[in-house]
Amino acid sequence: MAAFEYRQAEEIRQTFARWNVQYLFLGKSAAILMGFPDTTQDVDLFPQRSTDNGDKLVNALLELGFQLTDRDKDGIRAGKDFVQLKNGPFDVDLIFAPDGIERFEDAWKRHLEIEGFPLCHLDDIIASKRAANRRKDIESLPRLVAFRDYWKQKQAQLD
Repeated sequence: MAAFEYRQAEEIRQTFARWNVQYLFLGKSAAILMGFPDTTQDVDLFPQRSTDNGDKLVNALLELGFQLTDRDKDGIRAGKDFVQLKNGPFDVDLIFAPDGIERFEDAWKRHLEIEGFPLCHLDDIIASKRAANRRKDIESLPRLVAFRDYWKQKQAQLD
């Protein structure tokens, strides 16, 4: 399994824009797009949960080259809490109900737009990792918190 690459994020952004998919990059993939110096093996996406958005998401994923089963399509259209896709050009986790984030609409109000990428705010990424409470998430939290503090300081200097 190859590491997440900027090119993959660009393909997602372009294809999802054509289909009008409502989503946010989440997890380390979002942090990496903000400059977080780390790696991840997959792309974590937080799509808006609705039948219409699910239909658009299915079409966009098919266009990207994912081989979706009927079960995958049904899960995506229904907004199943977690759909893991390993049958495409890269690995994607669709997380319709991320731990630590109540609603997509709330995360959308706080989201950041960087180079055209819709990204969950670092506070939401950290909250999600804390709430998931998995060992790998707990281990990455101090680095993410330090990066968030650095990032906020840098943004304040730009203002």
